[in-house]
Amino acid sequence: MPHELPKSYEPGAIETRWAEYWIREKLFSVPTPPEGETRPVFTLLLPPPNVTGRLHMGHMLNQTQMDIIVRWHRMRGFITLWLPGTDHAGIATQMMVERQLAKEGKKRRDLGREKFIERVWEWKKLYGGAILDQMKRLGASVDWDREYFTMDENLSRAVREVFVRLYEEGLIYRGKYIVNWCPRCETAISDLEVKHEEVAGKLWEIRYPVIGTNEFITVATTRPETMLGDTAIAVNAKDDRYTHLHGKKVLLPLMNREIPIITDELAQPEFGTGAVKVTPAHDPNDFQAGKRHHLPQIDVMDEHAHMNQNAGPYAGLDRYEARKQILADLQAHGFLVGEKDHTLALGKCDRCGTVVEPRLSEQWFIKIKPLADRAIEAVESGEITIVPDNYRQIYLNWMNNIYDWCISRQLWWGHRIPAWTCDNCKEVTVAREAPVKCPKCGSTKLEQVSDVLDTWFSSGLLPFTTLGWPEKTRDQAVFYPTTLLITAYEILFFWVARMIMFGCHFMEGHQQDPAIKKASGWADKKNDSVPFRQVYIHALVRDADRQKMSKTKGNVIDPLEIIERFGTDATRFTLAAMAAPGTDIAFSESRTDGYRAFANKIWNAARFMFMNVDRIGFVWNRVSDPVKPGQGPDDSSGAGVSSFNPQTLEDRWILSRFNRVTAEVNDALATYRFHEAANRIYDFFWGEFCDWYLELIKPRLNFEEGADKTQAEISCGNLVSLFDASLRLLHPVMPFITEEIWHAIYEGKPPLKSIALAPYPQPDERQYDLNAETEMAILQDLIVNVRNLRAELKVEPKIKVPIDLFAPDAAIRAMIQQNRGAVERLGQVDKITFVENSLVRLAGARSTARFDVHVLYERKIDVAAECGRLTKDLEKLEKEFANNQRQLSNEQFLAKAPEKVVEGLRRRAEELTLLRDKIKHQLEELNRTGPK
Repeated sequence: MPHELPKSYEPGAIETRWAEYWIREKLFSVPTPPEGETRPVFTLLLPPPNVTGRLHMGHMLNQTQMDIIVRWHRMRGFITLWLPGTDHAGIATQMMVERQLAKEGKKRRDLGREKFIERVWEWKKLYGGAILDQMKRLGASVDWDREYFTMDENLSRAVREVFVRLYEEGLIYRGKYIVNWCPRCETAISDLEVKHEEVAGKLWEIRYPVIGTNEFITVATTRPETMLGDTAIAVNAKDDRYTHLHGKKVLLPLMNREIPIITDELAQPEFGTGAVKVTPAHDPNDFQAGKRHHLPQIDVMDEHAHMNQNAGPYAGLDRYEARKQILADLQAHGFLVGEKDHTLALGKCDRCGTVVEPRLSEQWFIKIKPLADRAIEAVESGEITIVPDNYRQIYLNWMNNIYDWCISRQLWWGHRIPAWTCDNCKEVTVAREAPVKCPKCGSTKLEQVSDVLDTWFSSGLLPFTTLGWPEKTRDQAVFYPTTLLITAYEILFFWVARMIMFGCHFMEGHQQDPAIKKASGWADKKNDSVPFRQVYIHALVRDADRQKMSKTKGNVIDPLEIIERFGTDATRFTLAAMAAPGTDIAFSESRTDGYRAFANKIWNAARFMFMNVDRIGFVWNRVSDPVKPGQGPDDSSGAGVSSFNPQTLEDRWILSRFNRVTAEVNDALATYRFHEAANRIYDFFWGEFCDWYLELIKPRLNFEEGADKTQAEISCGNLVSLFDASLRLLHPVMPFITEEIWHAIYEGKPPLKSIALAPYPQPDERQYDLNAETEMAILQDLIVNVRNLRAELKVEPKIKVPIDLFAPDAAIRAMIQQNRGAVERLGQVDKITFVENSLVRLAGARSTARFDVHVLYERKIDVAAECGRLTKDLEKLEKEFANNQRQLSNEQFLAKAPEKVVEGLRRRAEELTLLRDKIKHQLEELNRTGPK
């Protein structure tokens, strides 16, 4: 039966089919391994996208890298669990539903809390799975049977348990503090959720009359509307300018309220006038100063950033309208001294872009230092490795300067804080389940606190709550700690740091299954409480001009549009090939188009192979056994090129090159050098396999009707075996095309359900052949030089030409003689003549360290052009020779460098000397003889 592979490669057609097949067959579902399991385990948690989300290039990069690593481990025999899920995204989701209600002319308060929450669940059911559907289309090899949502009942129960335990341990408290308040979202937000933008603003100078004198104290502010809440003026005790005013009072302009002059370090003599206004309810530094001096806290704004009753005549005005009116009144009463241009860092809500207002508010906080200390130790001790290494120090710097975490949010959608207030005695009860009566006074009139928890509180628990915590489960013994986290820098503190803090605290004393831990390579790790062993921080995806993508710039690239045009495999390969650790990606459609051509090249190579397999009638007996239980990453049996019977130089060469490339790819993936892995595969598959090996074996695949076809069958077997192994090598990066061709190799009846379950190639050093690689390099060099000479001489492609060849080394002459058929066919040569003398003086000849070649073709040589070319070549050689000699004359380098490296440099010095001399001779000959 002939092998079926359509003439043209259409990625859209095959990708949808295989994506659906992988899910239908549950290929990536992982049942809980039983006691006694000894295989290594690889676990990775998908950073849960917001339920409101749509796939963007950041997701695409993140998921491509995760899928590559996951598929690589699975094919190497690891029990591989990739956990998918979505985050309830408190603020973002509530905003989406509120916008929907606004179109109906309603607000959430019109519905009430219960009905609004029902409406959110309806929205989530209709739209919340969009990003996961997109992931399925992309073929992400996650375990969909374990998919979670952060508001699932089991996870919600775990969240309540964590809150109660922290409260009982004295690590959660409630208090009035200055928080970042978003008037649009009507909730407190954390420091991490505030974006600071430099904007051109104003600095206003206002003078406050000192009571009982004719003096004024002048202060400067960027927020004059907050002066209505001033409760003091601060000066520095060491500032001689104000010593005589210590203990006096000033009259607050416009409000006619007496406020004291206090001495405090808040005021610095070298800044401005040395005097500052103190507004404890509207500034975090002022709040602390107010506590030190027992100042009243006067809040002059409501939750919508409108002035409240404490603002006197300005009550009801929006903060910016109030600012205008206050400045006008200050001017009218002679209190406004001046106005200056001033650049300020304006804090805005990361979610909606509204300017954040520092506001005094009663909130719930985590006392963070005890948790942070252990999280710092986990990274400093090497229990957790962060890659690239520079992010390790960034993490530690932030953790060492961390503040208590405000975990309450004034929202309706989210995990409601498990605390109840007694209507009778105001006692607050924190409990796992709703209490029936107040434990203090016995009243049954209890009302649950309306606040919900910060979204990052629940997502910070996911590494262990998704594995069944608070119960102790077999899943935890097997899969915790997770192996790796791949994520973006922007959530290093939002999410990564919090997972480390929570994991180290709540999983303290946990022990991973010893046999699995040892098999997985973590036997040297003493502590299993950490949420993951390694963190890899991936780069940003920018546009082709390295500009950050934004809607305002109009340069946002939609990955789904790119996939539609070029295919998922080409898009994935682009991101992998450009993903050098620590370097942002300048995404280029031209690169993606090039990798679409790469996929097409592989497709056409497969069709060529199938054409010959069917013509010869070859039957391949290779069986790709799955990676067996007990077989781990160090057992490479059956994982490389099997059934390969090398007959010729090109066979030995390609087998050696495949094994070396396999070693390089495995090494690159082990250290997250995705770009190196992708580029090594690309160079091998396109350059060495398709452009050279396929061309070299074509004569052996051809045989006359009725003739012995043994050699053709051997060549065909080698070709299929090598193609099978190369597809497995490529599969983690380009899963769809490799699955399609791999199934076609087995005529739709493969030994396994998927190439994703076949063993990943491992290098076999026994198949390394340095001699074959060296000889093939010489042969390729000869053919390329002949082709270049033909091009320069403008020889018609169909015309074959004779060449003269000078090769002083007898072994090289013999090798070329043995492979002259390849030179003649690939170089369009009709005759090779070995000559006894160097051809270096002949115009139009080519010289290398091992041979000179001259194409015999009558055509006028452009002497000037030839001299120019040779001069450029000579300059390159001179530069390389200078660098070479610099290294060989460096005693420190020679003392430290491996002997092989030094010997290689010396050999290269000899080659460079020979090549320089040859080019100089050619230039002399050209200059002597002149135009031909």
